[in-house]
Amino acid sequence: MPSSAARTKATAVYAAGRSAPILGMEQCLLVRAVVQRASAASVTVAGEVVGRLPAPGLLVLLGVTHTDSLATAAALASKIYYLRILADERSCADVGAPLLVISQFTLYADTAKGRRPSWQAAAPGLVAEPLVLAFAEALRELGASVQTGVFGAMMQVELVNDGPVTLILEL
Repeated sequence: MPSSAARTKATAVYAAGRSAPILGMEQCLLVRAVVQRASAASVTVAGEVVGRLPAPGLLVLLGVTHTDSLATAAALASKIYYLRILADERSCADVGAPLLVISQFTLYADTAKGRRPSWQAAAPGLVAEPLVLAFAEALRELGASVQTGVFGAMMQVELVNDGPVTLILEL
């Protein structure tokens, strides 16, 4: 097993133009998204469908941390909207494909110690909710058709992954 220093060095992520990892070597905190190309997807809260892809598109699970900003949310929205991962290397912008955005604080789970994940890297609701909403609004401003889950609710997500194509993005 590698030493703690070796593990830290191996997991450090560097932002473009930076010579040092973001927020130190122990923890890299960036807005995170898991993007899945889907032929169908929906999100249900208390037995009611609250969001769905009306046509094939992208399901986006979005995690927010303490240091994220409106600018970071908008930049990630643009990156995803123009990402060429649909059929024939096309993007949502190219073909008008819809997006289903679901907040997912568990993307910031820290499982380094013990068997119980820590959620300390996830932003609290008062910080995260406005950024999740800003992310969805930034997509809409780009021309995207966007539906969302319900922030903070217990959600059931159904997905038919197309491909399968799943990407993890950090910005």
